[in-house]
Amino acid sequence: MSKKIVSSAVAGAVAIAVSAVVTMGVTTTGAQAANIKCFGIAKAGKNDCAAGPGTTCAGTSKVDYQGNAWSLVDAANCESVMIKTMDGKTIMGSASALKRNMPS
Repeated sequence: MSKKIVSSAVAGAVAIAVSAVVTMGVTTTGAQAANIKCFGIAKAGKNDCAAGPGTTCAGTSKVDYQGNAWSLVDAANCESVMIKTMDGKTIMGSASALKRNMPS
């Protein structure tokens, strides 16, 4: 009987561990799905990945708020991001690439 109890306890512990790993994977996937590329909100060199022609990946945008450079943000927040620029203009994020502030 003792071996059966130990075996059951080990099997239960393994099942709980596997369940925890699966749950963590779903949570991570869900969190990633809630983020979108938000264009035009990254400072120069602070974008998350490719910023159009002439760039490769993270940190390669050339100007502040470059329209084709993006950062990952919560999907519900992208188009409500409002940034006050140094010259007093207010710009907003976009779920699609913009043609503003493109490098020369």
